Amino acid sequence: MPNPKYAAYEAADPYFNLVRGALGDLVDGEHFFDIVTDDVLYEVLYNVPGWPRIIRGRPDLMAQFKGYCDSIELQSADKLITHKTVNGRVLVIEYEVHGNILATGVKYNNRFCSIIKIENRKIAHWRDYMDSLAAWNALTARAQ
Repeated sequence: MPNPKYAAYEAADPYFNLVRGALGDLVDGEHFFDIVTDDVLYEVLYNVPGWPRIIRGRPDLMAQFKGYCDSIELQSADKLITHKTVNGRVLVIEYEVHGNILATGVKYNNRFCSIIKIENRKIAHWRDYMDSLAAWNALTARAQ
């Protein structure tokens, strides 16, 4: 049963579930926001209007994802490839997400590569790369 505490983030559940599954027993917590440290550093190495390049702390990360969920609804996340480092504290995941831009109905499909650093069984640092052109095309397309 989904946690009502995170009901406002349901539109991103496919992403959250993919990440949670990729990290398995390396982290503690059920939901994505449960597996990040209070002072998580979340970096995105691309420019998307309204999304900062650096987000510090769980509350700010949750606020940013609330805006994401108000704009994009994901139907699925797939094509997961997980690369674990020898020490198990750093993972690299590659994946795709698929959904719709809510304001226009335009299909949204994107590819990501994320580098995740784990400390004390929580995500302490996240560095994200994506197909910026796919995002730009989806966000600037006209309603269908």
